[in-house]
Order: sequence, then structure tokens, then C-alpha cells
Amino acid sequence: MEEIRTVSIKDKEYPHLLKKIPDPPKTLYIRGVLQPSEIYFAVVGTRRFSPYGKQTALKITGDLAQAGLTIVSGLAQGIDTFAHLAALEQGARTIAVLGTGIDDKSIYPKENLKLAKRIVKNGALISEYPVGTPGFKQNFPQRNRLISGMSKGVLVVEAKQKSGALITADHAFLQNRKVFAVPGSIFSSNSKGPHNLIKKGARLADSADDILKELGIVRPVSKNKQIIGKNREEQLIINSLKEQPLHIDKIIEITRLTPAIVNSTLAVLEIDGKVRNLGGNVYGLC
Repeated sequence: MEEIRTVSIKDKEYPHLLKKIPDPPKTLYIRGVLQPSEIYFAVVGTRRFSPYGKQTALKITGDLAQAGLTIVSGLAQGIDTFAHLAALEQGARTIAVLGTGIDDKSIYPKENLKLAKRIVKNGALISEYPVGTPGFKQNFPQRNRLISGMSKGVLVVEAKQKSGALITADHAFLQNRKVFAVPGSIFSSNSKGPHNLIKKGARLADSADDILKELGIVRPVSKNKQIIGKNREEQLIINSLKEQPLHIDKIIEITRLTPAIVNSTLAVLEIDGKVRNLGGNVYGLC
């Protein structure tokens, strides 16, 4: 296991914005490396995500990471996981703030232990709780103030009205951080949280550019890589997904390919990194 260190609030490695919140921890436990010069930005959301939420989290977070931001989240399943993964896919740095100890036995959820180890190699795990601290329920709302406190801003992707992500957003408002929210369907319970945040003054964000402009960061100019199929079947499926993600049944209907061909072609496109299964047999372009 990688070395676990303690960093004092007086140390240079301690996140400088975190020092300015009303109740910063005097000591942080760190596994990995924090870089004093990096700009932290938090992305959080519900554990019970929709395909729309997954695609949005991956897209916006990936673009933010590509622009040079270090992505901060809480290692929870759902939107937090996708935020960390999107940063790692870009070869960018990401920080997981835990409500437990950062040793292997304490990390929660256990399903994300492998992800935690990947994060350590290109970022860090941090906590105010010592090694061996289990996941007490009260620890997680408490740690959310660190997620927002060390970051220049917070993006909430999907969140129900009583989601922990909204606790992070509330801390961000109190800490005078910029708060962003992704709008969604008025019929989705996962949109209630972001829509309420927008009513409270959060900035609506439907792309990374909305966030980068507000933060005063110029996004590097890059050519969009066109996704092209290797054969007729692949191209038909790619064309069907250009407007929006679709359920596999809708892909079959639009392309008029057999279910067997669509299934096998989607599997190849996934391996090639051209499409992504967003859950529930809903597919979208990468």
C-alpha cells in the first residue's frame, strides 16, 4: 500500500483555499500527491444516476480535466465515480475526499477500491479522519465541506431533493465558491436538486465552457475527433447516436439491422472506445 502521510495546515501542500473556510481541519491524511499550483474543481451528484446523468458527467468533467482542472469528488458510486473516471481517461489529475480513513480496509464504498488505487497514481486520496476510521454516517456530510472548500467551484450533475450532493453545494454557497448545476427534465426526480440550486443562484451549466468562462480559464483549442465506423453496420449505429443516446431497441429500429448484428457491433464499438453503455441498454457516443 502507498504511504499515508499527514499534512499540517501550515504545510505548502495543504490546499490553500481549504485554509480559508471557517473550520478547516488542522491535519489532513494524504495518500498520493497534492500539487500547490493546481486548480481544484468539484463534480458531485447522485448515486442513482440516469443514462443522461452519466453521459453528462463524463462529457463535462472530461472537458474540464482536458482544460487543466484537477477534479475533486467523493469516490461515491454514481456521478462521483464518473467524475473521477473522466479525469483519469484524460490522463488528468483527480482527488477523492473520503469520509473514512484512506487505508484499504477503511475505504468506502468497497466497490471503488480499485478506482481509489488508480486515483493515487495520478492524484490523491485525502481525509481528515485517521487510518482505521470506518464509514460512520455523520462523517460524510462533514467531509463534504472539504470537497467544496478546496475547490474553486462545484458542479452538481444530478441530485434528488435530499441528496448529499446538495450538502456540498450548500457548503459551497457559504464558502463563497461558485456553484454550477446541470439542468434536466422537469419530470425527473434527479433534476429537482439542480433546478432548486439554479433558483437559489447557481449558474446553469450545460457545457464545460460555461464553467471555464465563469472561472476565467481559456480552454485549449482542440479539433473534435470525428467518430467513423470501420464498416457499414458500425457507421449506421454511429449515425443513429449523433443526436442523442438511444436504447438498443431504438437503435435496431432506426438502423434496421438485426438484434444480433446490433449487439455484436455495439460490443466492438465499445472496445474501440467509440460508444459507451450508459446503463439500462442505453448507448451514447464517446
